[in-house]
Amino acid sequence: MAGGWSRDGAVQDQIDASLQEAVERARQRLVSGDSAKVCAECGLAIPEARRKAIPGVQLCINCQSELEGDEVQSAGMNRRGSKGSQLR
Repeated sequence: MAGGWSRDGAVQDQIDASLQEAVERARQRLVSGDSAKVCAECGLAIPEARRKAIPGVQLCINCQSELEGDEVQSAGMNRRGSKGSQLR
């Protein structure tokens, strides 16, 4: 169902594009290569199971959790504009 000036399927195309951008951002953040034996941040040992599970890991679980908590999650850009602008 299209509304206004958009064609059928336009909303789904926007959703698909936003999802693809999110996947690409996640792929760019992946680390590869040899895993560190000690955390690059705090110096504590990184467990063998973590090093095997995540190739290229450089941080222990605690430091990685802190890093991810500090990152600002971006929802991406609102391709349709705000709801208020559509009502005018």
